[in-house]
Amino acid sequence: MNPLLLVALLGCVAAVSAAPAEKVRWCVKSDQELRKCTDLVAAAPAFSCVKKESTLECIIAIKAGEADAITVDGGDIYTAGLNNYDLHPIIAEDYGETSDTCYYAVAVVKKGTGFGFRELGGKKSCHTGLGKSAGWNIPIGTLITEGVLQWAGIEDKPVEEAVSTFFQSSCAPGAPRGSKLCEICKGDCSRSQKEPYYDYSGAFQCLAEGAGDVAFVKHLTVPDSEKSKYELLCKDNTRAPIDNYKDCHLARVPAHAVITRKDPELANLIWNSLSGVQNFNLFSSEAYAPAKNLMFKDSTQKLVRVPPNTDSFLYLGSNYVSIVHSLKKESATGTASSGIRWCAVGHAETVKCDEWSINSVTDDSASIECQNAPTVEDCFKKIMRKEADVMAVDGGQVYTAGKCGLVPAMVEQYDEQACTGPSDTASSYFAVAVVKKTSGVNWENLKGKKSCHTGVGRTAGWNMPMGQIYSQTKDCNFANFFSSGCAPGAEPSSPFCRECKGSGKAVGDEAKCKASAEEQYYGYAGAFRCLVEGAGDVAFIKHTTVGENSDGNGPEWARGVNSNDYQLICPGKDPMPLSEYMSCHLAKVPAHAVVTRPEIRDNVVRILQDQQTKFGARVDSTFRMFSSTNGKNLLFKDSTKCLQEIPSGRTFKEFLGNEYMAAMSSLRECSDTASDLEKSCTFHTCQQP
Repeated sequence: MNPLLLVALLGCVAAVSAAPAEKVRWCVKSDQELRKCTDLVAAAPAFSCVKKESTLECIIAIKAGEADAITVDGGDIYTAGLNNYDLHPIIAEDYGETSDTCYYAVAVVKKGTGFGFRELGGKKSCHTGLGKSAGWNIPIGTLITEGVLQWAGIEDKPVEEAVSTFFQSSCAPGAPRGSKLCEICKGDCSRSQKEPYYDYSGAFQCLAEGAGDVAFVKHLTVPDSEKSKYELLCKDNTRAPIDNYKDCHLARVPAHAVITRKDPELANLIWNSLSGVQNFNLFSSEAYAPAKNLMFKDSTQKLVRVPPNTDSFLYLGSNYVSIVHSLKKESATGTASSGIRWCAVGHAETVKCDEWSINSVTDDSASIECQNAPTVEDCFKKIMRKEADVMAVDGGQVYTAGKCGLVPAMVEQYDEQACTGPSDTASSYFAVAVVKKTSGVNWENLKGKKSCHTGVGRTAGWNMPMGQIYSQTKDCNFANFFSSGCAPGAEPSSPFCRECKGSGKAVGDEAKCKASAEEQYYGYAGAFRCLVEGAGDVAFIKHTTVGENSDGNGPEWARGVNSNDYQLICPGKDPMPLSEYMSCHLAKVPAHAVVTRPEIRDNVVRILQDQQTKFGARVDSTFRMFSSTNGKNLLFKDSTKCLQEIPSGRTFKEFLGNEYMAAMSSLRECSDTASDLEKSCTFHTCQQP
C-alpha cells in the first residue's frame, strides 16, 4: 500500500475516534415514534433515530453506546439508575403552572359507578404499563400501604400475582401474555404502541371503551371535552371532579426525564441540540394520531435542565423510591436491626466509630454500626438511601440535610449545667472572625486579604461571613473579595483551595482542599491553624476555637500559640479582645445537631440517650463519645457535654431559627452557594419536605 495513503487512512481513524459525538441518537419504540423522530431529523440534523422494541431495550442500547437518549417515566428512571445500567436523568419535562416538573398520579372512574378507592377489589383495572409510575408503582404501592391490597412480600408471592388476584382482570402492558394482567388488553399486551391500551391515553381508552372500571393515569390525561363524564377516586374513599386533582390524588410524582450515560459532554450536546430545535414542535403528536406522547409527553410546556450530579435516586426523591422498594424488595418490611448505622467522614472518624461500635456491643449485637463516606454530603446520600442512618453536622449542613428531607433529632450541648436542666435551652455558639493583632487587618480593609474557612457551606466558616460579605457587596463571586484562601470543599481549581495544606503527604496529595479531617486546615481547629501558620489573614471560626488551640491546649501544632496574639474583628467596630465575642461576632448560631430520616428518629434518640449514659462526658470509660484522640471534633465536637433531644416534629427551619434562615436566603441569592446535592434535592416541588 502507498505509505502516504496509509498515513492518511490512519489519520482518518484517529480523527474518528477522537471526535466527540456529533449527533444525538434518540431511541424510539414504535413506528409512529420513528416517524416523528425522522421528521425531527429533517428539521434538526443534530439528531438521528435508533429504533428498539421496548424501553428496556433502549436503556440497554444507551448503556452500550448504541443510542444516546430517551425520555422515560419515574419507574424507568429507577430501573435505568440501577448499577447494571448506571444511566441518569439530565433534562426534565415541565408541565407548566398546573404542576411544573411534577405531575399527579390519579385513579379515574366513570361517574355514577358507585365504588371508592377502598372497594377496588374485584374490579377491572387499566394501567399505563407494568412498572410505570402513575399506572403501576404509585397505585399498587398505595393500595398496599393503605392496607387495601394484602401482600406479605416477595417470599409469599410476586406482587404481580397479588395484583392479579385482587382485580378481577386487568390490562397492564408489559405483563406476561396470557396472564390475568393482560386479560382485557386489546393488542399484544406489550409496553409499546402495538398495544392500544398502552400508556396514559391507552389506559384511559381502556376505561372509556368499558373494558376496565378504573384507569390509573396522570392528572392531565382526561380530555377537556370528556371531563364531565368522569371522576377521581380519593384515598379517603370519596370521589372528586377531574379538575380537583390537587386535593384528590394518589401521589405527586417527578416528571418524565431524558436519561443518558454519565458523561457531562454528552449531556451538554443533548441539551444544546434540544434547545436549538426550531420549526418543529417536540411536544405535539397530532400529526401521528391516534398515537400520543411520542418522544415527549404532549402536555409538556418546556424542558428544564436537571442539576449536575443528580442520580435517579435524588431525582425521584426518597418517597417515590420507598414505594418502588416496597414493590421490589425481598420483604415488604424494612430490616429490623436493633442498632443504628453511624456515617463517619474520612479515616480518623472511621477509626473512632469502629472503636465506639466495639464498645457498644451487648448480647452479641452492636448498638452502633459504622458506615463511611468521603464527605458529609456523601453521608447524607447514604442516609437518604437507607445505607446509613445518622451523623452529627453543623448548622449549614443541617440546612442542606433538611432540604433533602432529613430531620434534626438531637443537639450538642456545650454547657454542663444545661445538661441537667430542661432540653429546650438549646445550645448555641458565636461565629467570629479572628486576626493576628500585629496584622493591622480589620473588617473595613478585609477585601483583597487571604481567608481561612472551616469548610464551604458550614455555618461559622462560610455561611455567616459570606452572607455578611454578600449583603455588603451584592457580588456572588467571592474570589473578587478575597485574593485566595482555604475553604475545604471548594472546587480544586478555585482560589479558595490555593492556601490549603492537604494531609502533608508530599506526592499526589488527594486530601488537599477536601472537606474532611484529612485536610489539615479543615474544621474549626484547621481554619485557625491556617491563620496561625500564615496561610491566611483572617479565620472564620467559633468563639471557643482559639482557647481550645492555644496557651498549652490543643494538638502539637498549637503548642507555641499564645491567645493574646489574636483578636476579633466585626462589621462597624474596631478590633476587640477574644473575650468580647458577645458584642463582636458575625452571628449567634445553633449548635451542631444529629440528623436522620424522619421514620427512625425515635429509635435514634433512644439509642443515643442510652449510649451517652455509658460513654458520655460524665462517665469514666475507656471509650468516650465526646473526645478525640487522633484528631479534633471527630463524630462530635470535643466541647460537647451531652446530647439533648430536639422535640419531635420540630423542623430544620424551626431548629435553625429565623436569623439563620434569613442569612441562608440571602446567601442563596447566589445560586453557586448551594451544593449540587442541595440543588438536586430542591429541583422538584414534589420533593420538598
